[in-house]
Amino acid sequence: MRSPYTCSKAFTDFPCCHRQWRHQGHCRFVHGYSRSFTFWFAATHLDEHGFVVDFSSLGPLQRQLAEQFDHTFLVNSDDPLLAEWQRLHQLGALDLRVLENVGMEATARLVWGWANALLRQRDQGRCCCWKVEARENDSNSACYEKCPDWYDN
Repeated sequence: MRSPYTCSKAFTDFPCCHRQWRHQGHCRFVHGYSRSFTFWFAATHLDEHGFVVDFSSLGPLQRQLAEQFDHTFLVNSDDPLLAEWQRLHQLGALDLRVLENVGMEATARLVWGWANALLRQRDQGRCCCWKVEARENDSNSACYEKCPDWYDN
């Protein structure tokens, strides 16, 4: 990271559940966490307000996180019980979200992409999200760290 300016913003408390159906241990069962995310931003220069990123402008990202993770049930797209989860969703028993991979590592990469899509469109390459930590509880987290190809650092 060569950018002279960085900052971070956390979004916390998105209670959801998931399962890792391929896991041989207890992770194959439906279980829940209150997911939290910390985003690290970088900029080559500050905006007109003196910010790397104006945190008040991240409402669209926060809404996207809430839509995906707040009181939802996450399953992998290849889960053998997918049809059953979809049936339960249609019955109103759960709020289903189907992902390629529900793990925290893949989740960190997914939301990193969301943050950068927002920033690229809005700020034309002045700033980026270079790291995301996806946390499932106080003990467990995963990070995805990469400067997007379009970022001009």
